[in-house]
Amino acid sequence: MMNADLRKEREAASFKTELLTNLLDGGAERTRRRREIESIIANEPSFNHEDLNFLSRSQRYEVAIKKSALMVMKLREYGIADPEEIFWFKRTCMGKHTAPIDVHISMFVPTLQSQCTDAQKKKWLPLASSFQIIGTYAQTELGHGTHLRGLETTATYDPATQEFILNSPTVTSIKWWPGGLGKTSNYAIVLAQLYTQNKCHGLHAFIVPLRQLGTHEPLPGITIGDIGPKFGYDEMDNGYLKMDNFRIPRENMLMKHAKVEPDGTYVKPLNAKLTYGTMVFIRSLIVGDSGRSLARACTIAIRYSAVRHQSELKPGGPEPQILDYQTQQYKLFPLLATAYAFHFVGAYMKDTYHRITGNIQDGDLSELPELHALSAGLKAFSTWTANAGIEECRMACGGHGYSHCSGLPDIYVNFTPSCTYEGENTVMMLQTARFLVKSYTQVSSGQLVSGIMSYLNDLSGQHIQPQHVAARPTTLHINNPSSLVEAYKLRASRMVEFAAKNLQAELNRRKSKEDAWNRTSIDLVRASEAHCHYVVVKLFTAKLSEIGDPAVHAVINNLCLLYALYGIIKNSGDFLQGGILTEAHLIQVNMHIKELLALIRPNAVALVDSFDFCDSVLRSVLGRYDGNIYENMFEWSKKSPLNKTQVHESFHKHLKPLQAKL
Repeated sequence: MMNADLRKEREAASFKTELLTNLLDGGAERTRRRREIESIIANEPSFNHEDLNFLSRSQRYEVAIKKSALMVMKLREYGIADPEEIFWFKRTCMGKHTAPIDVHISMFVPTLQSQCTDAQKKKWLPLASSFQIIGTYAQTELGHGTHLRGLETTATYDPATQEFILNSPTVTSIKWWPGGLGKTSNYAIVLAQLYTQNKCHGLHAFIVPLRQLGTHEPLPGITIGDIGPKFGYDEMDNGYLKMDNFRIPRENMLMKHAKVEPDGTYVKPLNAKLTYGTMVFIRSLIVGDSGRSLARACTIAIRYSAVRHQSELKPGGPEPQILDYQTQQYKLFPLLATAYAFHFVGAYMKDTYHRITGNIQDGDLSELPELHALSAGLKAFSTWTANAGIEECRMACGGHGYSHCSGLPDIYVNFTPSCTYEGENTVMMLQTARFLVKSYTQVSSGQLVSGIMSYLNDLSGQHIQPQHVAARPTTLHINNPSSLVEAYKLRASRMVEFAAKNLQAELNRRKSKEDAWNRTSIDLVRASEAHCHYVVVKLFTAKLSEIGDPAVHAVINNLCLLYALYGIIKNSGDFLQGGILTEAHLIQVNMHIKELLALIRPNAVALVDSFDFCDSVLRSVLGRYDGNIYENMFEWSKKSPLNKTQVHESFHKHLKPLQAKL
């Protein structure tokens, strides 16, 4: 039976959720196919298992391995090979939990596809695709992560044997954190400093066998294991790897872009950033994952808020749904808008990555620097925002959000690492800042910049001073997303200019470039954040023109407005200090946000329903589609191992003797 409150909410929606789901999926056919794949898993009893929350870490790992193996076999059985469909299949059968083979699918195989020569692909891809070899991506070390140039693992070429000798020369050079390395993988793509002909040529990627095929025992010269329990990811065997004079053939270096000839001659790539293609790819995917993870948290919190009744709006009156409280709406609806924004931006990033990498295959590298900068900045911006938003959703569920049955703690602890893996976020923002400063310098010298940075062309930086900007406040149209895009563009322009001028001022004080950069780094990070915020508002607004159904357009337009206006209120100092908006503008913005909360309220449940998370993916008692929360919370609690006996053995061992002495 459907909870009466949720039934009422769904009946009150002003739009058809199916149409919005189709929009999110990229078309009705993609929705149909995704649901078809989800139904395959729902009808497969082998994928059912005991709640992982009640298992030990070793048991959770075993269940994850069992489901991973079953998943691969079912993918073969049903002939599912499209990467997007594999993702749907994996997401459904693993739910909110991770698979130890995730890195094999998301990083190892894509790196082989993008970094191998044709001959190497012919050798390695069939083995990887059939899971004859299971790989991981070993980049991070104990002593270094995001600072790639600081990695210490070495690969020294021996022309006499035409082999690379891999070494972990220090404790800090031990590879640390790669997912699936601890117990699952038998191969790794290892990032190491390449030495040949007595010269270091920087980081390069190598295919390294780790374990004996058949027995899975570590190979001689390989020390490998699991790094132990973490904040989350209990079923993932993040591992360590130490190599001692471990030899691999010359052909095991990934040589699509850089090469080492048999005599040791080094052939450098056309562009050094080409060797970092996997990282750019993963960072692009993380933006969309930020949207999905936040969407799951919003779905749980909003459904629960529609079912939960608490306190009194009027003395003696009925307890209202907590979703009726404006404060609850102010917590959750901007996060809901953010989830939609990141979903659309994630789709844009994925399409842009494939387009630009296609151009790279044709020899056009012109857009690679912007892709690198945009993926780094948006990765940081989206993960910081989503991480805080998931925790806000958990707290919005009160005490029940603290229980694992809510599903929210697992979403939080499994998403949190994205703020540091594939690039620590502050460092990512500073990488983006380098591109922003470079673009600003070009504009200041009279050149035009293209792509997403073209907004700086309007600066005419050498002529515009902050006081001139302050004298011309923006004409802000509260109900016009395009007008809000202009406000965000001015904010980003001014903050890029502010950071660039401060950097130049530090340089003029005869400081080194490195010191000047460090002394300006706070301004540079803020400039990158403003740039990323502008990009998200711009892309969210652009998506509106693609929505044909008037009812769906209206509700997404409200979310777009809320996202942009909420961002103005949260960063009001930037808009005021830059003279972009006035105090009167901010009063209008604040009032309109409250109006938007009221407009979104009748559609809140339908908006999260449109994400179309089935219960097996959401795995939340609080976020159940039918809303029958309390009876299922009670049933869930009975499954705790502590409830297998009425009296725990510790009573007889410890409490009873204690009480006997009193």
